[in-house]
Amino acid sequence: MGQFTDLTAADGQKIPAYVATPAGKPKGAVVVLQEIFGVNSHIRAVADGYAADGWLAVAPSTFQRVKPGVELGYTEADIGEGFRLKQAVEHLRAPGVMQDIQAAIDHAAQASGGKVGIVGYCWGGLLTWRAACTLDGLSAAAPYYGGGMTQPDEIARTPRVPVMAHLSDRDQWVPMDGVEAFRQAHPEVEVHIYPAQHGFNCDQRGSWDEAAAKLARERTLAFFDKHLG
Repeated sequence: MGQFTDLTAADGQKIPAYVATPAGKPKGAVVVLQEIFGVNSHIRAVADGYAADGWLAVAPSTFQRVKPGVELGYTEADIGEGFRLKQAVEHLRAPGVMQDIQAAIDHAAQASGGKVGIVGYCWGGLLTWRAACTLDGLSAAAPYYGGGMTQPDEIARTPRVPVMAHLSDRDQWVPMDGVEAFRQAHPEVEVHIYPAQHGFNCDQRGSWDEAAAKLARERTLAFFDKHLG
């Protein structure tokens, strides 16, 4: 089990983050970026899972600048509220939420004493891709079904660290034509396609796919072992 701590972004904004600590000395650290539902029980469980595998895990609240204390479920109403909050964050003046993610990376590096990777889901997958292309202090990135990351303006970015992307073939938010364009533009990115729907990693969603989630996690752990070890 982890606990919340406050991080401080470059502009002085306080950002709560859930920090899960492994039993022994950390192998390194993993920043975990939320979906559009806040640092809810699922994201905390993901962070706890990385800690159980030996990583210090840091999950910052990327909604803090527009609404503190967000913890949503997965109903239609929750999806609507999460999408509204995401849009509000996306419209913040640059660097907006990216400085909060940088604060999480910096904290993860200092607290673990090791290299830092980043993983994110849904909107967090998009932010993970942006982090891999723009932020400092990362050694690897693993975005899951990042809505928007296959749009032309995101494809135009260049990653600064190794990236492993987990996408699926029945995702209305990340359609296959965009996936193919992304793959062609970024042969350096290791792209895995799963026979699943958007959100397949989340066991609280109807789209959860146990087999796909297990395989993606195994691949991500091996990827982090390789690049963060």
